[in-house]
Amino acid sequence: MEMLQDVNFWIGLMKIIWINIILSGDNAVVIALAARSLPPHQQKKAILFGSGAAVVLRIVLTIVAAKLLQLSFLQVVGGMLLLWIGIQLLSEEEDEEGEAKQSGGLMAAVRTILIADLVMSLDNVIAVAAAAKGNDVLLLLGLAISIPLVIFGSTLMIKLMERFPIIVTLGAGLIGWVGGETIVSDVALKEVAATYPWLHYAAAAAGAAFVVLVGRALQKRHAMQHQAE
Repeated sequence: MEMLQDVNFWIGLMKIIWINIILSGDNAVVIALAARSLPPHQQKKAILFGSGAAVVLRIVLTIVAAKLLQLSFLQVVGGMLLLWIGIQLLSEEEDEEGEAKQSGGLMAAVRTILIADLVMSLDNVIAVAAAAKGNDVLLLLGLAISIPLVIFGSTLMIKLMERFPIIVTLGAGLIGWVGGETIVSDVALKEVAATYPWLHYAAAAAGAAFVVLVGRALQKRHAMQHQAE
């Protein structure tokens, strides 16, 4: 009860809620992109499984994230993974059907969600842990708050993507942006980034452009191959 009367507790909670609102958006985009081509009943499963597994990952990351971020080239590898995921999600064929697509689609979507969330959640976890300032209750609340935000955000994004297809391209670009940011944030590039502050935004913009251009090119190639058949 004393904790509930502490002003610092409520300030810390508000910070965590705000951080989760801002930082859960990119995770929701990944889940929506990965699940959008699945049948409606599988979309719900992909969102629930993906979000649930992502939260478990965040609990593990909360313990080891600070140490992981000190490893050289880890974020370079993670950023390149995000670029690859963004390209795959943008270039995949939505009109593909059949039992193989139905059976393998759900697990493939969940796997994509987990890989992307693993990379994207490193900085998120660090931000929440910093706001919690060692308060385990705030840390657990931060993880709990992230679950409905990601689930609601993913469901909303899927509906928006169906109505406005341009959001698919923008979403893939966002993943590329985060990928570029992640690469240049690596501890091995710390001095270079400090010397050239503009590099952070240049790398992010380059990542977004790379994903959109390559993803769209592959998308057109798939369409041409489909027409030829």
